[in-house]
Amino acid sequence: MDSVVPNERPRPTADDNQHALDDLVRLLDLEKIEVNIFRGASTDEDRVRVFGGQVAGQALIAAAHTIDEPGRHVHSLHAYFLRPGDPKQPILYEVDRIRDGRSFATRRVVAIQHGRAIFNLQASFHDEEGGPDHQHDMDSDLPLPDELPDFHTRMAPHAERIGDWYNRPRPIDLRYIDGDPLSRQGESSTQQHVWIRANGALPDDPVLHACVLTYASDMTLLDTALLPFGLGYDHPGLQMASLDHAMWFHRPFRVDEWLMYQQTALSTGASRGLAGGSIFTADGKLAVSVVQEGLARFTQ
Repeated sequence: MDSVVPNERPRPTADDNQHALDDLVRLLDLEKIEVNIFRGASTDEDRVRVFGGQVAGQALIAAAHTIDEPGRHVHSLHAYFLRPGDPKQPILYEVDRIRDGRSFATRRVVAIQHGRAIFNLQASFHDEEGGPDHQHDMDSDLPLPDELPDFHTRMAPHAERIGDWYNRPRPIDLRYIDGDPLSRQGESSTQQHVWIRANGALPDDPVLHACVLTYASDMTLLDTALLPFGLGYDHPGLQMASLDHAMWFHRPFRVDEWLMYQQTALSTGASRGLAGGSIFTADGKLAVSVVQEGLARFTQ
C-alpha cells in the first residue's frame, strides 16, 4: 500500500471542528475541589509543555467561578508564565479573593503542578456601567474572512513540514491576511492581521467567550515580534516561550463570530520580544486590547 502524505488525508469536516471546539469548552470546565480551589485537565496532544492560552483560559475560568455578583465581568487580566506546564498532569488552580468592592472585584490565581507555581494571573471584574466612549479605528480595506483560505487550504503547501498537526480538527479558525508564518519568512514587516473565530457554535455565556478568546489570543501574537527579522517560530536554534500576557476587555463580543486581530511588533531585544494586539468585532468595535512579552532567544 502506498504511503499517505499529510496533505492527502481527509480534511476535518465542520462537525470535526465543532467537536474540537466542544473539547476546548470541556477543557475550560474546571472541577471544583474545595472553596477557591479548582482542577483543570490538559489535552491529550503530544506537546512538550502546556499551551499558554490553555492555562490562561483555565485560570480566568477559576477566577470567574468566585465572582458572585451577576453582571460583573472581567475587564482586565495580567498574567505571568513562570514554568513550563506538564501536559500529562492536571493543573491545580488556587484563587485568592483579594477584594470585592461595590462595582469592582479583584482575584489572584496561582496554577500549581508538582507542588510548584507554573503560572500567576490577576484579574479584575467590573459591573456594567455607561460613560464616554472612544476607541481607535480598525484598519480599513481589509479582505473579509470568507475571501481568505482556511488553515488547511493556506497551509497545504507546508503539510509535510507541519506533520500530523496539519490534519487535526481545529477549535479556532485562523485566517491570515498578510501571509502565514511559514510563507512570509524572509520578508520584513511590523504588523499582521488575522481573522479569528471559534470553529463552531458556543452558548451565550460571556465568561466562556472571554476565556475562549484568552485561549486564542496566545496563538499568533508572539510570532509578531519576529516579523521585523523575517523569521518564523521554527527557525533553527530559536527558542520562544510566553513570559507574560495582559488583556483589557472593552466592549461585548462573541468569539464564535469573526473578530479582526491586528498585531504589531513593538520591541525586540535582550532575548525578549514584545507585541501588541487590538481585537475588533467585524463591524469595527474595539473589543479587546492585548500585550504579550515572550522569550526570543537563539540557543545556537
